[in-house]
Order: sequence, then C-alpha cells, then structure tokens
Amino acid sequence: MFVENKILAKQKSNNIEKISLYENEIIENSENFLNNIYSGSLFSDKKIITINNGTDKITEQIQDIENNFPKNVSLIIYSNILEKKSKLRNLFEKNSKMICVPCYSDNFKELEIIAIEDLKKNKIALSKESINFIVEKSNNDRNNLKNEIDKIKSFALNQKNLKFDDIKSIINFSGEYKSDIFVNECLSGNVSQYKKILSEFYSSAINQIFLLRILSNKVQRLLNIKKMEGKHKNLEDLLGAAKPPIFWKDKEIVKQQINHWPLEKINNMIENINEIELLIKKNSTNSLNILSNFIINQSTTSNN
Repeated sequence: MFVENKILAKQKSNNIEKISLYENEIIENSENFLNNIYSGSLFSDKKIITINNGTDKITEQIQDIENNFPKNVSLIIYSNILEKKSKLRNLFEKNSKMICVPCYSDNFKELEIIAIEDLKKNKIALSKESINFIVEKSNNDRNNLKNEIDKIKSFALNQKNLKFDDIKSIINFSGEYKSDIFVNECLSGNVSQYKKILSEFYSSAINQIFLLRILSNKVQRLLNIKKMEGKHKNLEDLLGAAKPPIFWKDKEIVKQQINHWPLEKINNMIENINEIELLIKKNSTNSLNILSNFIINQSTTSNN
C-alpha cells in the first residue's frame, strides 16, 4: 500500500483507475489480465494494477508484457518473502524498467521506540506496562499504533499522567476487544467460550479481514515460539525468550496454545488463513459463515 500511495502522489492526473488482482486469477484467466493491461479506459487517463500474493508462477507472464508495457499503466506486485534464487525477484532486480522494494515488518522494539518518542513529544508520561500494552495490541501494525496514540494524546489534553487502567479504557483497536479474546480462545480449543463470542459476532458488525489479521499474527508468533522449543528446558524459559515479549497477562493462554499445536499443524493453518482470506474477499455476502466455519474447524483441530 505504501508503494501504491507513492505512485499516486507522483501522478499529475487524479483520474486514475485502480484494479486489484490475485495471482491465482491471472493464472486462471490470463486473457483477462492482458485485457486489463492493454485495453484503454473509458473514464480514466491512467491505470494502477496491483497483483497480490505474487510468486514465480507469473514470472513468464510479466516477462512477456515487459517490452510492450503501456506508459499509462503502473503494475505493482505484492509478494511474501522471495529468496535470492526467485525468478520473479531476479526479473525485477535486473531489469532497468522495474524496481524491487524490500519491505520489513516493524518489530516490537521499533514500535516501542515510536510510541515512546511520540508520547514524549507531547509530554505524556506512561508506565512501561502501559507502553507494552499499546504495542502488543497494535498487532505489529504501525498505523494501528499511530491511531491509538492519537486517541491517547486527545484524552491527555488535560491529564498528562495516565494510569494503566486509563490506557486500557482508551485502547480499542478496530472497536473489538472481543476479537483478540476470540482468537485466543480458538487457538486454545476453548469451545464453549469461542462459540459464545461467535454468536455475538452474528448480531454485530465485524471486520472479518481484521479478525484474520489478528489470527495470522498470533499463529506466526506461535510458530516462532515452537521453532525455539527444543532450545529451552521448560515453558517459562521458552516464553521468556520470545520476541516480541509476551504480555504477562497472555502467558497462561499462550502456554495452552503451545501444548495444543504441533509445528506441522501451525504451518498448515498459516496456508489455510491465506486461502480463507481470498475466499472471504470473493464471497462478501457469505463472509461471516465462511469465517465461522473456518474458526470452528481450527478449534476442532486444536482439541484433536
């Protein structure tokens, strides 16, 4: 999204058509992809076409259109980690008409520094516990962190020394504390608890993609912890070595999750999350049912 915004900022025209595709759509219907690139637009001067989840599978298609690529079209490909031997990565790195931009997720320490510096500029004093809570609840997203710090700054106009309970009452990422609790209960196999929360989701608005993001972040954290499991004598040592640090109130439920999930099933779930996200985006009218069925299946796997 950062790259896309930069391209938009440099365009002289505001009349721009934006098209978003996924790699599997290109593989299944390459003719439609080529039409999007080469066909003109009746209502726009320029196009920005984004391809999500790009891999080496589309290298040939990109290479074929490179020589005849229209000047009024910008093509952006978002990928996960591409190794040095990746054909797609090499194509973009070695071609003078293309550019490859590496992007790295913020880690806990970097987000902590951002929070401390921003609060310090506004002369707001918070405890270490409060800052850790804010960063932990940001789900590794700098924009989330910024939005919630803005709320704290507004709240602190007449009160600079805020207590931890004040911060808990202010922090409300995406309006859903329950989303975080729901994901934890799912990963821990607490059937009665997650079903209770799930029933409440049906009667209120819920951002399914945001919920999947929380699940993805927690599963990734679980994966990183499981990879270190053999290097530590007990769970306490293992959790103490986790990066980013685990918030003390979450340690007991993380212990349950570690015992419930073997490494192989964690890797399978990461793949399943990506597939479900795509399915939800394609079936918005039935998205809640798709999500709930997926969560139920994962919870059943956890119990088994």
